[in-house]
This record gives sequence, C-alpha cells and structure tokens, in this order.
Amino acid sequence: MFTKFGYFSKPKEFLCSIFALLMLVAHPSFAQEKSIKRKVAVGRFSNETQYAKGFFYDKENDPMRKQALDILSTKLAASGKFILLERDGLDILVKEAGSDMSKIGADYIILGSITEFGRKTEGHKKAFSRSKTQTVEAGVSIRLVEVATSLVIYSDEAKGFAEVTNKKVMGFGGAANYDATLSDKAISAAISQLIENIINKCMDKPWRSYILSAEEGSYIISGGQAQGLAVGDVFNVYVKGKVVKNPQTGISIELPGHKVGTVKVLSSYGDMPETEVSICSYDGTAIDVANLANYYISDK
Repeated sequence: MFTKFGYFSKPKEFLCSIFALLMLVAHPSFAQEKSIKRKVAVGRFSNETQYAKGFFYDKENDPMRKQALDILSTKLAASGKFILLERDGLDILVKEAGSDMSKIGADYIILGSITEFGRKTEGHKKAFSRSKTQTVEAGVSIRLVEVATSLVIYSDEAKGFAEVTNKKVMGFGGAANYDATLSDKAISAAISQLIENIINKCMDKPWRSYILSAEEGSYIISGGQAQGLAVGDVFNVYVKGKVVKNPQTGISIELPGHKVGTVKVLSSYGDMPETEVSICSYDGTAIDVANLANYYISDK
C-alpha cells in the first residue's frame, strides 16, 4: 500500500513521520530554534612569522595578513550566522574603549595571527621519471573575545598544509613552476579547522540586546531584520545581576540576572545592522524607565 503511492517504502517510516508531525503541532519547541545572528568584528590579523619580511617590509600592507583576514571573513559570512562589522583601526578603538567595550558595537571580536609559515620543494629522480613536490604549511592562532565581559572565551591554534606535485616520464609531463595559490590553500585549511568551534562558541551563548528608550508604553531595543528579528518574536527581559570583583584575578563578574517580563516585536527599522532597532510591547513587572541600562533582552 505504501509503495503504490510512492511516498514511503515501509510502514514504519510513515508512522514515524506522522508522529513527528503530531509532536511538532503539540509542542512548538520541537521546531527548529530561532537563530539570531551575532554581530562580529574581525579585528587584527597579524603576520608573526619572518616569511618575506625584508628591509622594506610594510606591516600594514602585508599580503599574507590580508589573505588570512579575507579568508576568515569569507568563511564566517558563508555560515549565515553572523553580521560582520567593518572596524578600521580596531586596536585603537579597543584601547580607547577600555573597560567599556560596548562602544565597539559588536557581540564578539575575533583576533588572529599567522604563527607559522614555511615552504619547501622536494624532487625525486628515477631512471625514466622525475617528480617535484611543492609543500606549504601554515599555522594560525585565533582568539574570540566577548565584548560584554571583555574576556577571551575561546583560544586555539591550528595548522594546515597544501601541496602540488608535477611528474615527468621520459621527458613528458608538466613543469613544476612556483604555485602562489598554495599559500592561500594552506592558510584556508588552518582556519577551516577553527571555524566550527568559533561558530559553536558564539551561538552557544545567549543573544543579548538592550532597551534603548521607552516611549508611550512602547520599548525600543537594539537589533532588527538583519539579525533575524521578525514581527511577533518574543524575548525575555532581565534585570542585570550584581557585579562582584574576584580578588584573585581582579576581574569584575556580573552575576546572573532575573527575569521580569517579555517583549514582543511590533516593527523594525534602520538602514544598517549597526543602527537597526525594533519597537516592542512589554508584558511583565513595571520597568524603571529612569534606569534602562539595568535591563537586558535575551533569547534564552
């Protein structure tokens, strides 16, 4: 009966699908969890190796540094989970911001460096053939800084390599010329090993937004359509927890806040991801509009 209509080859598959559909209707939490894009500023990516650093070396125009920065940005954008923010002179902004990292306007800052880079060529000769192999190996280090706490929440290093081999038999075959693309491939291979962990670390932490203003019963929060907010979305509102200082590390720690209500998105507007805001209604304990900085919005 099931094969005739071409939908399911086995009764078990049909029953499992019906069960999953019923659970989805009865329990909306079975649906895919809404994902809010995180704002990420890709900051300094330096070349810490001595490769190709001559007397006239220009640190700001290092081609290998730019390669790594472009590759990282492309891979993050391809994941569809981030809004990448251009921040020229991010090191200067971080220094000026001091403890108030919120001035940067991002949820996370990614800092990276190329720590190892090497190229070698090996050849092999036989009676009627010869081969030449070019190999490039690169090491990349990444640090992920959470803007809200100024803490490094992820740090790791990975290595990648790329190679090309040309072979000639009795004088026939391609010539093993210098392959400039191997540098890109080696750096890309190293960064690829770190991308999944970067994504998981960013998405595991709850998304946060803040109440910017309260006007005539409506509340304006940061974030809009570019981040994935849509009309009808409901988010929790929390009062910030007490800030305590760890005497051992000297780091200030914000204790968990407590929920006071929910906001529902009514509309969004803004020209750029950095300036997008959403107008929301509020349901819950009365908010102290004179101290909006004591509240935050979260999706979890």
